[in-house]
Amino acid sequence: MTAHPKNIVIAGGGTAGWIAAAALARKMGQLVNVRVIESEVIGTIGVGEATIPPLRTFHKLLQIDEQAFMRATAATFKLGIQFENWGDIGDSYIHSFGVTGQQSWLAEFVHFHLSAKARGFQGDYGDYCFELEAARQHKFATSPKSNIQYAYHLDAGDYVEFLKRFCSALGVVRTEGVIEHVAQHDNGDIKALHLQDGDIVEGDFFIDCTGFKGLLIEETLNTGFEDWSQWLMCDSACAVQTQSTQPAPPYTRAAAHHAGWQWEIPLQHRVGNGLVYASRFMSDDEARDTLLKNVKGEPLTTPKTLRFKTGRRKQAWNRNCLALGLASGFVEPLESTSIHLVMMGITRFMQLFPHSGHDPALIAEYNSQTQAELERIRDFIILHYHVTQREDSPFWQQCKTMDVPDSLAERITLFKAQAHAFQKQNELFRVDSWTQVMLGQGIAPTHFHPAATMLTDEQLQNSLKQQRERVLAAVKQLPEHADFVKGYCGAMRGE
Repeated sequence: MTAHPKNIVIAGGGTAGWIAAAALARKMGQLVNVRVIESEVIGTIGVGEATIPPLRTFHKLLQIDEQAFMRATAATFKLGIQFENWGDIGDSYIHSFGVTGQQSWLAEFVHFHLSAKARGFQGDYGDYCFELEAARQHKFATSPKSNIQYAYHLDAGDYVEFLKRFCSALGVVRTEGVIEHVAQHDNGDIKALHLQDGDIVEGDFFIDCTGFKGLLIEETLNTGFEDWSQWLMCDSACAVQTQSTQPAPPYTRAAAHHAGWQWEIPLQHRVGNGLVYASRFMSDDEARDTLLKNVKGEPLTTPKTLRFKTGRRKQAWNRNCLALGLASGFVEPLESTSIHLVMMGITRFMQLFPHSGHDPALIAEYNSQTQAELERIRDFIILHYHVTQREDSPFWQQCKTMDVPDSLAERITLFKAQAHAFQKQNELFRVDSWTQVMLGQGIAPTHFHPAATMLTDEQLQNSLKQQRERVLAAVKQLPEHADFVKGYCGAMRGE
């Protein structure tokens, strides 16, 4: 028998609201009725235009056609992020999505790389990663049989419109309106949303996608917020879109400056740019001037300044309300995790769906999993700021000397001493991610696994040579990224 459908009301649209609506409507079918309340009067942040590989899996789950999605959003492919000036001024490395080197059950590839380095062999750690080398050479191709690891750069506004069309075909109801009042039941649960035009929208469950405001989760339910700004000091961003001046590379750029960093996200028809900064160390005017000075193409929009606070709601799920996107917290855009956290949030909710009412055990489990996921991502972001040789500004001096969470301090100590990086259960960032960033920002491990010394110089050198040759041969077969994009998913635009 089909259960009586639950009425799910999503407060706020934007990327978070429409991802949630798409997932619920596609995967839960007749179990739910989905309604999105949004207003064209209230804008969205809409600058998060870089993603990570799990979005591909999520799209497959929702049966979204990749080429249609990419055409609609003027998307390009992303193989990783190029970090510039993070370990020290002038440094550059790529954090790629691929697996590096030949794996061993006894020791990760990094131990063999370090053994080779100790013996005087030449070669960068990234030389043995197919995706990283493809990014360096601006090469790319994919097919249904391909196992290349990649994500996308996309137009955030167009992505929302794409999801709206997708949701409309699935029966999701959109209501235009501004929420004026949130009504509660006697027990404190949310009962209904009262709109300015007098409409009253009741529901069984409410999803808060109202951004930093947190209209339901915070202003109504007083859930509480855990502030992480003692570790992640950046609290502002200035964003602008510019004309493209060169073929789009298959990676995001993240270039550090004296009070934060600047992003560059290449789309088919333009480039998204933004300067992330700590307002204690850089004024809004300086940020705007610095951004406009550093961009490569002519601005297409007026620079827009945004404020944010890093941290998380103490409960992402409280009573009959779930917070997604910025309403649930924010861990700055450095590793492009914002859309991923929305996807995981709604996926986890569907798996723990409150079909018989909001069971406290379900809520506790959801919040426990969400907290663990967020804290591990938080640690990975802090790593980029803390592991640095930069002392050229008060911002970087404080980043370098600050106390970090114990969970991160333990990881850094273990890698420094023994070259061990690891991925915990259900953790987003893999061993290769931690290793690439730690090596890229200047950590030189004191020791490595003795298994790497069991190979003779000749054996190790031949193994590394063969691995490097395989990578180069595979990348050589790829077309230029820009050429592949044009043929595979070229967007028809007037720009």
